[in-house]
Amino acid sequence: MRHPLPEVDRGAGLAPLVIGVGHRYRGDDAVGPIAADRLSRRGVPAIEHAGEATALMDAWHGRDLVVLIDAMRSAAAPGTIRRFDAGRCDLPTGFFACSSHRYGPAEAVALARQLGRLPRHLIVYGVEGADFGLGGRLSPAVESALETLVEYVVAALRPARGVA
Repeated sequence: MRHPLPEVDRGAGLAPLVIGVGHRYRGDDAVGPIAADRLSRRGVPAIEHAGEATALMDAWHGRDLVVLIDAMRSAAAPGTIRRFDAGRCDLPTGFFACSSHRYGPAEAVALARQLGRLPRHLIVYGVEGADFGLGGRLSPAVESALETLVEYVVAALRPARGVA
């Protein structure tokens, strides 16, 4: 019988991974998947993810470095980009409450920490959203922050990818 919570193999040497969390048809909540698309076109290993907590833990299983991108609501100006070192501290739960799931990235980090299943390095970029309505596009502020966000992620991965 397989153990329900297997130990993470830290020696697996899996490439760094970017996880773009969100839903493409909920306005600014699409920033994670759109950023993942742009990073993939630049050769960065990136996937789109809905953000459910236990599925996130499966997605980053065995990785030493993961960058997670998600929309957030923190009362900052729309388009504001915030960086969190989730390997060292919990994410503010109220900031990442845009998901349609009850338990999202903040809860995934807290649970993974308790279970010893966090990647060695987990960087989270949150982009302050303005509109999360169904069928909407990215707001102008989030759209204008997107290229800066992509550059931040590329820079965060540079040492891990051997880029000078």
